[in-house]
Amino acid sequence: MPRLYHKNMATTKKVEKKSKLSLSIYDIDGKEEKTTELPKEVFSVSVNKRLLAQAVRIYLVNQRQGNVSTKTRGEVTGSTRKIYRQKGTGKARHGAIKAPIFVGGGVAHGPKQKDYHLKFNKKEKKIALFGALSEKLKEKKIFGLYDKALTIEPKTKIFVNFLKNLKLFNKNNLIILSKMEKNNLIFAMRNISGVSFVDVKSLNPYLVLKSNNLIFVENALLSFESKPKHVNK
Repeated sequence: MPRLYHKNMATTKKVEKKSKLSLSIYDIDGKEEKTTELPKEVFSVSVNKRLLAQAVRIYLVNQRQGNVSTKTRGEVTGSTRKIYRQKGTGKARHGAIKAPIFVGGGVAHGPKQKDYHLKFNKKEKKIALFGALSEKLKEKKIFGLYDKALTIEPKTKIFVNFLKNLKLFNKNNLIILSKMEKNNLIFAMRNISGVSFVDVKSLNPYLVLKSNNLIFVENALLSFESKPKHVNK
């Protein structure tokens, strides 16, 4: 019995090693520098399409700014005296110059400020994001970039060559940084069409699905280590 127990333990360890998720980390020349292990709780989650669609819809709705506003006749500046006598003039009856039919008067039934913001459960938001990232990883559309790329010479040509070496040029690429701050990498890629960048805290399912490829700067992956485990059971 003890021998059988040890054999089972050995086989399970082999299975665990095989099932580990890894991501290739490339240098700025497009050569593979190393591989890093990815957390299964983030990059190996089953996709809930209904929840993913809800996350995208809520994100787009929350981009809407309801700050348009018009003034009614009670809000515009002007006199409230009767502009002419009620009868005998041959004109229609009017009480004030602030009526909507006069220039400078109020607006009838105009738009007012409105809050279109929708709330989204934090746990569901994480499940949607992790599902989108897991799907991208299955499609082999996630790449890693070595941290030293942050200190490259700030020339567009350098990053263009990196994209060409990985066959990612002229595609919609999203670069994920650990935090949004001025560095040479941003200076090198900010003028390239089809390339956008975001900090890892602002990453959302809409940006993941919208992009053809995701390029994680290596230190941005560290933020996922503190994510809660077993989000999607």
